[in-house]
Amino acid sequence: MQDKGFYKKVARIAIPVALQGLISSSLTLLDNMMVSSLSETALSSVNLGVQLFNIQWMMVFGFCTGCSTFLTQFWGAQDRMNIRRVMGFAMINTMALSLIFFCAGRFFPMQVMSIYTKDPSAAALGADYLKTASVNFLLIAVINPLSTSLRATQQTKIPMYISFGAFFTDLFFNYCLIFGNFGFPRLEVKGAALATVMARVLEFTLMVLMVFVRKNPLRGSLRELFSFDKNLAVRVYKNSAFTTLNETLWSGANSAMSAAYGHIGTLQFAAFSASITVMNLFLMCMFSVGDASLILIGARIGEGKQDEARETAAKLRRLALIMGTVAGVLIALLAGLILRIFDLSPEGFAIARRIMYIHAVFCPLNLANGVMVSGILRAGGDTRFAAISEILMMWVISVPLSFAGALWLKLPITTVVLMVQAEPVIKFFVLTRRFKSGKWLNNMIEGL
Repeated sequence: MQDKGFYKKVARIAIPVALQGLISSSLTLLDNMMVSSLSETALSSVNLGVQLFNIQWMMVFGFCTGCSTFLTQFWGAQDRMNIRRVMGFAMINTMALSLIFFCAGRFFPMQVMSIYTKDPSAAALGADYLKTASVNFLLIAVINPLSTSLRATQQTKIPMYISFGAFFTDLFFNYCLIFGNFGFPRLEVKGAALATVMARVLEFTLMVLMVFVRKNPLRGSLRELFSFDKNLAVRVYKNSAFTTLNETLWSGANSAMSAAYGHIGTLQFAAFSASITVMNLFLMCMFSVGDASLILIGARIGEGKQDEARETAAKLRRLALIMGTVAGVLIALLAGLILRIFDLSPEGFAIARRIMYIHAVFCPLNLANGVMVSGILRAGGDTRFAAISEILMMWVISVPLSFAGALWLKLPITTVVLMVQAEPVIKFFVLTRRFKSGKWLNNMIEGL
């Protein structure tokens, strides 16, 4: 109760971030939910079709998060010119990266899908989805840096409102294009992809208007946006290289595990797809505490208040454990009810519910780990340790266990998912030790 003011400030930042994340994740949920009424093969194909988007999103997110260390610290120092330079630098790099993904999705969709499934019908539908939605790669390359910059400067409500508009656009066109309502053609899986493109176009347009047309602290001329010098570029690259590598290999590990789960069977993977889609909504909301951590701690460091930054980090870490416990209980209680939105067979429904129960148990550790990696360590510029610890945990523990369970031991998918939970337990103790050492806290903008 003594920290009511502090937690109100966390809520003012975290709640809009949580809602934005929830709404953004709901675009995939809407696609999955609506196509699940077509067939379980259609549901699996859409989930497979978004795998390349997940990798690109995490790479772009990783680079932008590395930039956030500087954005939040410059905001604390009230250095708006350098904030604009970092934002412009981020957009150049994310666009260059996203062009590669656009070409892969647009011109080689079947080759991409063959990595994830041997089912020809699922591969064909997934490739159709990927090719149709490939323009989203380029839109995200601009949306993400602008959204990151708005959040870093504590303008968290703007991305939230824009995401609401994208959500309802996607909802409307999904209903029209998947099923052929209101005189639109019935396009099924391809219609889900087109609806998502329309939602992203709206999100892109509104984001650009809010930052560059309206009066905003981020608004600047092209010369200001791209006037970064070598010293700034090198520092941002060094920090962002680890966050990009972290998110890329983390996403790659999840994609690899999806490939392992996909080989267990179409029905079991459809159940996993439904459960993980719901879990991602919960995690996206909870990880808003990580975003709030990065924003608040980074600003304290930029102001030169190291002790306050350390105290803020300790409070947010405790808050993550409490929130994770509450969320785990809610997930366990509501799993059966939430999963009814998917048109799963009785067997698929039972499998999906058991998977959600497993994730609910480990929710506190997963949230605490997420806040440490994406919030506290990155706010202090300790991206090297965060990346190495997370990459090793995923590729040495999670991925081998998933393939061993699925392909070698041929275990049920629920058992394999449970085996993989060894990773967050070990990671929690590694990150706790790093936090207590204090080595994570660094002023990254000193001398710029």
